[in-house]
This record gives sequence, C-alpha cells and structure tokens, in this order.
Amino acid sequence: MKILVIEDDKSTSDYIAQGLEQAGHLVTVADNGNDGLFHATDGNFDVIILDRMLPGIDGIEVIGSLRRAGSYVPVLMLTARAGLEDRVEGLDSGVDDYLVKPFAFSELNARINALVRRHQPEAVETTLCAGGIELDRLKRQVTRDGVMVDLQPREFTLLEELLRNSGKVVTRTMLLERVWNFHFDPKTNIVETHISRLRSKLNEQCDKDAIITVRGAGYMIAADV
Repeated sequence: MKILVIEDDKSTSDYIAQGLEQAGHLVTVADNGNDGLFHATDGNFDVIILDRMLPGIDGIEVIGSLRRAGSYVPVLMLTARAGLEDRVEGLDSGVDDYLVKPFAFSELNARINALVRRHQPEAVETTLCAGGIELDRLKRQVTRDGVMVDLQPREFTLLEELLRNSGKVVTRTMLLERVWNFHFDPKTNIVETHISRLRSKLNEQCDKDAIITVRGAGYMIAADV
C-alpha cells in the first residue's frame, strides 16, 4: 500500500515508517500539516496516518480540508489526547479511526489493515455459472454449453436467482419475493409458468434437465447439470 504519515515527532515517524516499510508498504512522511495536506491532495494514497497536533495547520484542519475537497481516503488519527470530546471532534471532522499515543506498532498495523478492508469496494459477481450454464450479468447474456439462450427479462432474473443458489432449493415464496417483489401469494401459477418456459429454453439443445423440481419444496439448479 501507499501510506502517508503526517507526524512532526521524528522519532515517532521514523518508528512508524520503518515498521511499515518492513511490511512492504511505500511510505511518504510529512512533518507538518501544510506539507501533509499537499502530499495528501497530490498523491494517490491508500491510507493516511495523521497526528492530531501539528505545526502549521493541525490534524483536524488537514482532515477537514481533505473531506471538503472530496477525498475519502481512510485516515487514522494519532493523538496524545484521549478525552471523549477530543475523539468525538476528530470523528466528526471525518477521521475513520483513532489511536492514542503511546501505541504498539502491531495495533497500528492491524487498524490500518482493517481501515483499508472496510474501504475496499465490495466485489461484484458479474458471472454466475452452474454446470454448463453461464449467466453474464453485465452483458445480460446466457449460454448453456456455449450455445446462446435467448431469455426474456423476467426469465433472466429468475435464472439469476436460481444460479445464485446453485445446489440449494429455492422455494416458490422466495421466487415470488425476489423475482416479482410479491410479499404475498397471488394465488396464480405465475412461478410455475415462468419455470416451465425457462426450462424449455435451457433444455432446447441439451438432454439433461437444467432445473430440478423438488416436490413440495421448490426448484434448484444442480452444480453438476
């Protein structure tokens, strides 16, 4: 990771930088608020370690300027002031986490890793597969054994729900809620009708049935279709 350390105490910044570099990170150090803010807005950092009390502009002003500029880089604030009001002020200004001096490097490192994990975008699964069926959510395409299957929007959503639960039974009630957004039983055969059409399209070029009906329970797509 690229990490910016804004700390005016040289022994503390050296201690932090040495530990982070030994862990394989790229570290930039600034010893005052003005230089720290310049680096923070000029560089693409994964996380910033920010001292509360700094020459020039203090840590609260640095984080405030960053957030007003639209930067949401994770910031861990270091401080010798452990009072509740001080912590609240820092968090309200946009700080993501607090660590009170003196501290152990192991805790600092663990907090940095936790911050970065929380700020990483959640991985979005774009392709769903089970056996020979492949559904591409971005291209809105479905193939079975490499052959394109033309589905209507509702059929696509229905298959997507079944593939998300590959190897598990999906009940009629679950399908009504997740595919049709019905939170009641419409007393129709809407699910059965769409399942029948979807099954027919998926099986058109294949001998094996893609959708298994589990009597009295629901439907499923087996992983080994």
